[in-house]
Amino acid sequence: MKTFLVYLLISYPLSMAMAQFEPNYDERQVPEFKIPDPLTTFDGKKITATSEWENTRRPELYQFFEEQVYGKVPGKLDSLSFNMVETSDDALNGKAQRKQVEVSLFKNGKSLDFNILLYLPKSRKPAPIFLGYNFYGNHSITDDPNVIVSKAWAMDSEEFGISGHTLTEASRGVRVHRWALEKIIDGGFGLATIYYGEVDPDKNDFSDGLHSLFYMESQEIPKKDEWGSIAAWAFGMSRALDYLETDPDIDASHVVSFGHSRLGKAALWAGASDTRFAGVISNDSGCGGAALSKRQVGETVGRINTSFPHWFCDNFTEYNENEEALPVDQHELLALIAPRPLYVASAEDDQWADPRGEFLSAHYATSVYDLYGTKGISDTKMPEVNSPVQNTLAYHIRTGKHDVTEYDWEQYIDWAKRFVAVKP
Repeated sequence: MKTFLVYLLISYPLSMAMAQFEPNYDERQVPEFKIPDPLTTFDGKKITATSEWENTRRPELYQFFEEQVYGKVPGKLDSLSFNMVETSDDALNGKAQRKQVEVSLFKNGKSLDFNILLYLPKSRKPAPIFLGYNFYGNHSITDDPNVIVSKAWAMDSEEFGISGHTLTEASRGVRVHRWALEKIIDGGFGLATIYYGEVDPDKNDFSDGLHSLFYMESQEIPKKDEWGSIAAWAFGMSRALDYLETDPDIDASHVVSFGHSRLGKAALWAGASDTRFAGVISNDSGCGGAALSKRQVGETVGRINTSFPHWFCDNFTEYNENEEALPVDQHELLALIAPRPLYVASAEDDQWADPRGEFLSAHYATSVYDLYGTKGISDTKMPEVNSPVQNTLAYHIRTGKHDVTEYDWEQYIDWAKRFVAVKP
Protein backbone atom coordinates (compact mmCIF):
# COMPACT_ATOMS: atom_id res chain seq x y z
CA MET A 1 0.00 0.00 0.00
CA LYS A 2 2.94 2.34 0.67
CA THR A 3 4.14 2.12 -2.94
CA PHE A 4 0.65 2.85 -4.24
CA LEU A 5 0.38 6.03 -2.17
CA VAL A 6 3.87 7.23 -3.08
CA TYR A 7 3.14 6.74 -6.77
CA LEU A 8 -0.16 8.60 -6.55
CA LEU A 9 1.33 11.53 -4.68
CA ILE A 10 4.02 11.85 -7.35
CA SER A 11 1.85 11.38 -10.42
CA TYR A 12 -1.77 12.13 -9.59
CA PRO A 13 -3.82 14.83 -7.88
CA LEU A 14 -4.56 13.77 -4.29
CA SER A 15 -8.32 14.04 -4.80
CA MET A 16 -8.07 11.41 -7.53
CA ALA A 17 -5.96 9.15 -5.32
CA MET A 18 -8.51 9.30 -2.52
CA ALA A 19 -11.31 8.46 -4.96
CA GLN A 20 -9.77 5.13 -5.95
CA PHE A 21 -10.84 1.78 -4.54
CA GLU A 22 -8.26 -0.39 -2.81
CA PRO A 23 -6.07 -1.84 -5.59
CA ASN A 24 -5.13 -5.51 -5.76
CA TYR A 25 -1.45 -6.43 -5.46
CA ASP A 26 -1.99 -10.03 -4.33
CA GLU A 27 -1.16 -12.60 -7.05
CA ARG A 28 -3.59 -14.99 -5.36
CA GLN A 29 -6.41 -12.56 -6.16
CA VAL A 30 -5.63 -12.26 -9.86
CA PRO A 31 -8.71 -13.57 -11.70
CA GLU A 32 -8.48 -16.56 -13.99
CA PHE A 33 -8.46 -15.52 -17.63
CA LYS A 34 -7.44 -16.79 -21.02
CA ILE A 35 -4.56 -15.09 -22.80
CA PRO A 36 -5.72 -14.13 -26.32
CA ASP A 37 -3.41 -15.71 -28.88
CA PRO A 38 -1.74 -13.05 -31.05
CA LEU A 39 -1.40 -15.67 -33.80
CA THR A 40 -5.07 -16.68 -33.94
CA THR A 41 -7.51 -14.39 -35.75
CA PHE A 42 -10.81 -13.31 -34.24
CA ASP A 43 -12.56 -15.94 -36.37
CA GLY A 44 -10.20 -18.70 -35.22
CA LYS A 45 -7.67 -18.95 -38.07
CA LYS A 46 -4.14 -19.85 -37.01
CA ILE A 47 -1.39 -17.57 -38.34
CA THR A 48 1.74 -19.44 -39.43
CA ALA A 49 3.55 -17.04 -41.78
CA THR A 50 4.69 -13.42 -41.58
CA SER A 51 2.64 -12.61 -44.69
CA GLU A 52 -0.52 -13.81 -42.90
CA TRP A 53 0.40 -11.74 -39.86
CA GLU A 54 1.01 -8.60 -41.91
CA ASN A 55 -1.99 -8.94 -44.24
CA THR A 56 -4.62 -10.45 -41.93
CA ARG A 57 -3.96 -10.62 -38.21
CA ARG A 58 -2.01 -7.42 -37.63
CA PRO A 59 -4.60 -5.24 -39.43
CA GLU A 60 -7.53 -6.64 -37.43
CA LEU A 61 -5.68 -6.25 -34.13
CA TYR A 62 -4.63 -2.72 -35.00
CA GLN A 63 -8.20 -1.83 -35.97
CA PHE A 64 -9.52 -3.05 -32.62
CA PHE A 65 -7.01 -1.01 -30.62
CA GLU A 66 -7.64 1.99 -32.86
CA GLU A 67 -11.44 1.92 -32.62
CA GLN A 68 -11.95 0.53 -29.11
CA VAL A 69 -8.95 1.67 -27.03
CA TYR A 70 -6.94 4.65 -28.26
CA GLY A 71 -9.26 6.11 -30.88
CA LYS A 72 -8.96 6.95 -34.56
CA VAL A 73 -7.30 10.08 -35.93
CA PRO A 74 -10.21 11.81 -37.73
CA GLY A 75 -8.50 12.71 -40.98
CA LYS A 76 -5.22 14.15 -42.21
CA LEU A 77 -3.55 17.50 -41.72
CA ASP A 78 -3.92 20.07 -44.47
CA SER A 79 -0.21 20.88 -44.14
CA LEU A 80 2.67 21.24 -41.71
CA SER A 81 5.84 23.33 -41.60
CA PHE A 82 9.12 23.49 -39.70
CA ASN A 83 11.02 26.53 -38.44
CA MET A 84 14.50 26.48 -36.90
CA VAL A 85 14.09 28.77 -33.89
CA GLU A 86 17.57 28.44 -32.37
CA THR A 87 20.76 26.47 -32.84
CA SER A 88 24.20 26.20 -31.27
CA ASP A 89 27.29 24.10 -32.00
CA ASP A 90 28.60 24.54 -28.46
CA ALA A 91 26.10 22.73 -26.23
CA LEU A 92 26.93 20.40 -23.33
CA ASN A 93 30.44 21.81 -22.90
CA GLY A 94 31.10 21.66 -26.61
CA LYS A 95 30.33 17.99 -27.19
CA ALA A 96 26.86 18.47 -28.68
CA GLN A 97 24.85 20.52 -31.12
CA ARG A 98 21.57 22.01 -29.88
CA LYS A 99 18.59 22.76 -32.07
CA GLN A 100 15.14 24.11 -31.21
CA VAL A 101 12.60 23.55 -33.97
CA GLU A 102 9.02 24.79 -34.15
CA VAL A 103 6.60 22.37 -35.83
CA SER A 104 3.36 23.95 -37.08
CA LEU A 105 0.28 21.86 -37.90
CA PHE A 106 -2.55 23.25 -40.06
CA LYS A 107 -6.11 21.96 -40.41
CA ASN A 108 -9.49 23.56 -41.17
CA GLY A 109 -8.07 27.06 -41.08
CA LYS A 110 -6.60 26.50 -37.59
CA SER A 111 -3.05 25.81 -36.44
CA LEU A 112 -1.08 24.39 -33.53
CA ASP A 113 2.65 24.77 -32.80
CA PHE A 114 4.97 22.60 -30.73
CA ASN A 115 8.71 22.75 -30.20
CA ILE A 116 11.32 20.00 -30.50
CA LEU A 117 14.46 20.34 -28.41
CA LEU A 118 17.34 18.45 -30.02
CA TYR A 119 20.80 17.56 -28.72
CA LEU A 120 23.03 15.83 -31.29
CA PRO A 121 26.50 14.34 -30.81
CA LYS A 122 29.14 16.23 -32.75
CA SER A 123 31.12 12.99 -32.96
CA ARG A 124 28.52 11.15 -35.06
CA LYS A 125 26.55 12.52 -37.99
CA PRO A 126 23.97 11.59 -38.99
CA ALA A 127 22.97 10.45 -35.51
CA PRO A 128 20.36 7.91 -34.40
CA ILE A 129 17.80 9.47 -32.06
CA PHE A 130 15.75 8.80 -28.95
CA LEU A 131 12.48 10.73 -29.31
CA GLY A 132 10.26 11.23 -26.27
CA TYR A 133 7.93 13.65 -24.53
CA ASN A 134 8.64 15.40 -21.24
CA PHE A 135 6.14 16.39 -18.53
CA TYR A 136 7.18 19.90 -17.50
CA GLY A 137 8.64 21.65 -20.53
CA ASN A 138 11.79 21.25 -22.59
CA HIS A 139 13.63 23.53 -20.16
CA SER A 140 12.91 21.08 -17.32
CA ILE A 141 15.16 18.34 -18.73
CA THR A 142 18.37 20.42 -18.68
CA ASP A 143 20.07 23.29 -16.85
CA ASP A 144 20.92 24.80 -20.24
CA PRO A 145 19.75 28.47 -19.95
CA ASN A 146 19.25 28.71 -23.72
CA VAL A 147 16.34 26.25 -23.82
CA ILE A 148 13.06 28.08 -24.38
CA VAL A 149 10.37 28.02 -21.66
CA SER A 150 7.06 26.88 -23.11
CA LYS A 151 3.99 29.12 -22.86
CA ALA A 152 1.59 26.16 -23.01
CA TRP A 153 -0.75 25.09 -20.21
CA ALA A 154 0.94 23.01 -17.50
CA MET A 155 -0.14 21.05 -14.46
CA ASP A 156 0.48 23.02 -11.27
CA SER A 157 3.25 21.67 -9.06
CA GLU A 158 4.27 23.20 -5.75
CA GLU A 159 7.42 21.04 -5.83
CA PHE A 160 8.49 22.52 -9.17
CA GLY A 161 7.29 26.07 -8.59
CA ILE A 162 4.48 25.87 -11.17
CA SER A 163 1.30 27.79 -10.38
CA GLY A 164 -1.46 29.27 -12.46
CA HIS A 165 -0.77 26.49 -14.99
CA THR A 166 2.22 28.54 -16.21
CA LEU A 167 5.80 27.33 -16.71
CA THR A 168 8.60 29.64 -15.56
CA GLU A 169 12.35 29.67 -14.91
CA ALA A 170 11.61 28.10 -11.52
CA SER A 171 11.17 24.71 -13.18
CA ARG A 172 14.34 24.81 -15.30
CA GLY A 173 16.31 21.61 -14.79
CA VAL A 174 13.86 20.02 -12.34
CA ARG A 175 13.81 16.77 -14.33
CA VAL A 176 17.50 16.56 -15.28
CA HIS A 177 17.74 13.19 -13.53
CA ARG A 178 15.25 11.61 -15.95
CA TRP A 179 17.28 12.44 -19.04
CA ALA A 180 20.83 11.09 -19.05
CA LEU A 181 21.82 13.61 -21.70
CA GLU A 182 25.58 13.19 -21.50
CA LYS A 183 25.33 9.38 -21.48
CA ILE A 184 23.06 9.54 -24.54
CA ILE A 185 25.45 11.86 -26.39
CA ASP A 186 28.55 9.88 -25.32
CA GLY A 187 26.78 6.74 -26.57
CA GLY A 188 26.56 8.21 -30.06
CA PHE A 189 22.84 9.01 -29.92
CA GLY A 190 20.89 12.23 -30.10
CA LEU A 191 17.89 13.18 -28.01
CA ALA A 192 14.74 14.85 -29.30
CA THR A 193 12.14 15.86 -26.72
CA ILE A 194 8.82 17.72 -26.76
CA TYR A 195 6.70 19.15 -23.97
CA TYR A 196 3.58 17.03 -24.26
CA GLY A 197 1.29 19.85 -23.14
CA GLU A 198 2.07 21.76 -26.33
CA VAL A 199 0.54 18.96 -28.40
CA ASP A 200 -2.42 18.23 -26.13
CA PRO A 201 -2.87 19.63 -22.61
CA ASP A 202 -3.23 16.81 -20.08
CA LYS A 203 -6.70 17.71 -18.83
CA ASN A 204 -10.22 16.51 -19.48
CA ASP A 205 -10.99 19.39 -21.84
CA PHE A 206 -11.06 18.86 -25.58
CA SER A 207 -11.59 22.54 -26.42
CA ASP A 208 -7.90 23.17 -27.04
CA GLY A 209 -4.90 21.18 -28.15
CA LEU A 210 -4.62 18.97 -31.20
CA HIS A 211 -8.19 17.63 -31.18
CA SER A 212 -9.75 21.02 -31.85
CA LEU A 213 -8.03 21.33 -35.23
CA PHE A 214 -10.01 18.38 -36.58
CA TYR A 215 -13.51 19.18 -35.35
CA MET A 216 -16.32 19.36 -37.85
CA GLU A 217 -18.72 22.32 -37.61
CA SER A 218 -20.37 22.48 -34.15
CA GLN A 219 -18.28 19.53 -32.84
CA GLU A 220 -16.88 20.04 -29.32
CA ILE A 221 -15.52 16.63 -28.32
CA PRO A 222 -14.17 13.62 -30.21
CA LYS A 223 -16.63 10.94 -31.31
CA LYS A 224 -16.77 7.70 -29.30
CA ASP A 225 -14.26 5.96 -31.57
CA GLU A 226 -12.03 9.00 -32.07
CA TRP A 227 -8.72 9.73 -30.42
CA GLY A 228 -8.07 10.53 -26.81
CA SER A 229 -4.95 12.29 -25.60
CA ILE A 230 -2.68 9.24 -25.85
CA ALA A 231 -3.42 8.89 -29.56
CA ALA A 232 -2.97 12.66 -29.98
CA TRP A 233 0.45 12.48 -28.32
CA ALA A 234 1.35 9.54 -30.56
CA PHE A 235 0.27 11.58 -33.59
CA GLY A 236 2.54 14.40 -32.42
CA MET A 237 5.49 12.01 -32.22
CA SER A 238 4.92 11.05 -35.85
CA ARG A 239 4.85 14.70 -36.87
CA ALA A 240 8.14 15.20 -35.04
CA LEU A 241 9.49 12.25 -37.03
CA ASP A 242 8.37 14.07 -40.18
CA TYR A 243 10.79 16.84 -39.21
CA LEU A 244 13.60 14.45 -38.24
CA GLU A 245 13.43 12.98 -41.75
CA THR A 246 14.32 16.40 -43.20
CA ASP A 247 17.36 17.04 -41.00
CA PRO A 248 20.64 15.85 -42.56
CA ASP A 249 22.27 15.67 -39.12
CA ILE A 250 19.81 12.95 -38.06
CA ASP A 251 19.62 9.29 -39.08
CA ALA A 252 15.83 9.19 -39.33
CA SER A 253 15.89 5.48 -40.19
CA HIS A 254 17.02 4.84 -36.60
CA VAL A 255 14.63 6.81 -34.40
CA VAL A 256 13.49 5.15 -31.16
CA SER A 257 10.11 6.12 -29.69
CA PHE A 258 10.61 6.49 -25.93
CA GLY A 259 8.14 7.22 -23.14
CA HIS A 260 7.61 6.96 -19.39
CA SER A 261 4.29 6.30 -17.61
CA ARG A 262 1.36 7.77 -19.62
CA LEU A 263 3.89 8.88 -22.21
CA GLY A 264 5.12 5.27 -22.37
CA LYS A 265 1.59 4.39 -23.47
CA ALA A 266 1.87 7.07 -26.15
CA ALA A 267 5.28 5.78 -27.26
CA LEU A 268 3.87 2.27 -27.69
CA TRP A 269 0.88 3.49 -29.69
CA ALA A 270 3.16 5.68 -31.82
CA GLY A 271 5.35 2.66 -32.54
CA ALA A 272 2.35 0.50 -33.40
CA SER A 273 0.80 3.20 -35.60
CA ASP A 274 3.92 4.39 -37.41
CA THR A 275 6.31 1.72 -38.65
CA ARG A 276 8.93 4.36 -39.44
CA PHE A 277 9.97 4.16 -35.78
CA ALA A 278 12.93 1.80 -35.73
CA GLY A 279 12.42 0.82 -32.10
CA VAL A 280 10.22 1.51 -29.07
CA ILE A 281 10.91 1.86 -25.34
CA SER A 282 8.14 1.58 -22.74
CA ASN A 283 9.26 2.71 -19.27
CA ASP A 284 6.75 1.91 -16.47
CA SER A 285 3.80 2.35 -18.86
CA GLY A 286 1.36 0.18 -16.86
CA CYS A 287 -2.37 -0.03 -17.58
CA GLY A 288 -3.22 0.84 -21.16
CA GLY A 289 0.48 0.52 -21.93
CA ALA A 290 2.54 -2.65 -21.55
CA ALA A 291 0.72 -4.29 -18.59
CA LEU A 292 -1.89 -6.99 -19.17
CA SER A 293 -5.35 -5.53 -18.47
CA LYS A 294 -7.00 -8.84 -17.61
CA ARG A 295 -4.80 -9.32 -14.52
CA GLN A 296 -6.51 -6.34 -12.84
CA VAL A 297 -3.47 -5.64 -10.68
CA GLY A 298 -2.82 -2.08 -9.49
CA GLU A 299 -4.49 0.33 -11.91
CA THR A 300 -7.41 -1.21 -13.77
CA VAL A 301 -9.22 -0.15 -16.94
CA GLY A 302 -12.07 1.27 -14.87
CA ARG A 303 -9.75 3.25 -12.62
CA ILE A 304 -7.74 4.75 -15.47
CA ASN A 305 -10.83 5.70 -17.46
CA THR A 306 -12.39 7.30 -14.38
CA SER A 307 -9.32 9.26 -13.31
CA PHE A 308 -8.24 10.22 -16.83
CA PRO A 309 -11.31 10.12 -19.08
CA HIS A 310 -9.49 12.05 -21.81
CA TRP A 311 -6.66 9.57 -22.36
CA PHE A 312 -8.53 6.89 -24.32
CA CYS A 313 -11.50 6.90 -26.68
CA ASP A 314 -14.96 6.68 -25.13
CA ASN A 315 -15.48 3.15 -26.50
CA PHE A 316 -12.86 1.90 -24.05
CA THR A 317 -15.19 2.62 -21.12
CA GLU A 318 -17.20 -0.44 -22.18
CA TYR A 319 -14.46 -2.46 -20.47
CA ASN A 320 -14.48 -0.59 -17.15
CA GLU A 321 -14.22 -3.35 -14.53
CA ASN A 322 -15.11 -5.63 -17.44
CA GLU A 323 -11.66 -6.62 -18.65
CA GLU A 324 -12.73 -10.23 -19.20
CA ALA A 325 -14.85 -9.01 -22.14
CA LEU A 326 -11.79 -7.67 -23.98
CA PRO A 327 -11.02 -9.88 -27.01
CA VAL A 328 -7.43 -8.58 -26.90
CA ASP A 329 -4.87 -7.69 -24.28
CA GLN A 330 -1.83 -5.45 -24.17
CA HIS A 331 0.66 -8.12 -25.29
CA GLU A 332 -1.03 -7.81 -28.67
CA LEU A 333 -0.29 -4.09 -28.70
CA LEU A 334 3.37 -5.01 -28.15
CA ALA A 335 3.10 -7.58 -30.92
CA LEU A 336 2.04 -4.84 -33.36
CA ILE A 337 5.58 -3.45 -33.06
CA ALA A 338 7.19 -6.72 -34.25
CA PRO A 339 9.65 -7.38 -35.75
CA ARG A 340 11.13 -4.01 -34.74
CA PRO A 341 13.09 -3.86 -31.47
CA LEU A 342 11.04 -3.23 -28.35
CA TYR A 343 12.16 -2.68 -24.74
CA VAL A 344 9.69 -2.99 -21.84
CA ALA A 345 10.93 -1.87 -18.42
CA SER A 346 9.45 -1.95 -14.91
CA ALA A 347 10.37 -0.76 -11.42
CA GLU A 348 10.24 -3.02 -8.36
CA ASP A 349 8.34 -0.56 -6.17
CA ASP A 350 5.92 0.51 -8.92
CA GLN A 351 3.24 -2.07 -8.19
CA TRP A 352 0.51 0.29 -9.45
CA ALA A 353 1.88 -0.33 -12.97
CA ASP A 354 1.96 -4.12 -12.39
CA PRO A 355 5.56 -5.08 -13.23
CA ARG A 356 4.66 -8.76 -13.55
CA GLY A 357 1.87 -7.84 -15.96
CA GLU A 358 4.36 -5.82 -18.04
CA PHE A 359 6.79 -8.74 -18.07
CA LEU A 360 4.14 -11.28 -19.03
CA SER A 361 2.92 -8.99 -21.79
CA ALA A 362 6.42 -9.03 -23.30
CA HIS A 363 6.53 -12.81 -22.89
CA TYR A 364 3.18 -13.37 -24.65
CA ALA A 365 4.14 -11.01 -27.49
CA THR A 366 7.21 -13.14 -28.14
CA SER A 367 5.37 -15.61 -30.38
CA VAL A 368 5.08 -12.91 -33.05
CA TYR A 369 8.79 -12.08 -32.76
CA ASP A 370 9.47 -15.82 -33.07
CA LEU A 371 7.47 -15.82 -36.31
CA TYR A 372 10.04 -13.38 -37.71
CA GLY A 373 12.98 -15.40 -36.41
CA THR A 374 13.92 -12.81 -33.81
CA LYS A 375 14.40 -13.39 -30.10
CA GLY A 376 12.09 -12.20 -27.33
CA ILE A 377 11.25 -13.22 -23.76
CA SER A 378 10.81 -16.99 -23.77
CA ASP A 379 10.89 -17.61 -20.01
CA THR A 380 7.72 -17.25 -17.95
CA LYS A 381 9.80 -16.55 -14.84
CA MET A 382 10.63 -12.90 -14.28
CA PRO A 383 14.34 -12.06 -14.31
CA GLU A 384 16.03 -10.99 -11.11
CA VAL A 385 15.92 -7.30 -10.28
CA ASN A 386 18.64 -5.34 -12.13
CA SER A 387 19.33 -8.31 -14.44
CA PRO A 388 18.17 -7.20 -17.92
CA VAL A 389 17.17 -9.64 -20.64
CA GLN A 390 18.29 -7.94 -23.82
CA ASN A 391 17.02 -9.39 -27.06
CA THR A 392 15.15 -7.80 -29.95
CA LEU A 393 12.27 -7.82 -27.47
CA ALA A 394 13.92 -6.87 -24.17
CA TYR A 395 12.86 -6.50 -20.54
CA HIS A 396 14.22 -5.40 -17.20
CA ILE A 397 12.92 -4.66 -13.74
CA ARG A 398 15.10 -2.45 -11.58
CA THR A 399 15.09 -1.43 -7.95
CA GLY A 400 13.28 1.76 -7.07
CA LYS A 401 10.09 3.64 -7.81
CA HIS A 402 8.03 4.90 -10.74
CA ASP A 403 10.67 7.02 -12.47
CA VAL A 404 13.34 7.08 -15.18
CA THR A 405 16.87 6.60 -13.87
CA GLU A 406 20.43 6.55 -15.16
CA TYR A 407 20.30 2.76 -14.81
CA ASP A 408 17.36 2.66 -17.21
CA TRP A 409 19.17 4.82 -19.75
CA GLU A 410 22.35 2.73 -19.49
CA GLN A 411 20.31 -0.33 -20.50
CA TYR A 412 18.45 1.49 -23.29
CA ILE A 413 21.64 2.88 -24.82
CA ASP A 414 23.39 -0.49 -24.71
CA TRP A 415 20.34 -2.25 -26.21
CA ALA A 416 19.87 0.37 -28.91
CA LYS A 417 23.51 0.00 -29.96
CA ARG A 418 23.02 -3.76 -30.30
CA PHE A 419 19.58 -3.98 -31.83
CA VAL A 420 18.47 -0.61 -33.26
CA ALA A 421 21.32 1.53 -34.51
CA VAL A 422 24.08 -0.92 -35.28
CA LYS A 423 27.17 0.87 -36.56
CA PRO A 424 28.32 -0.33 -39.99
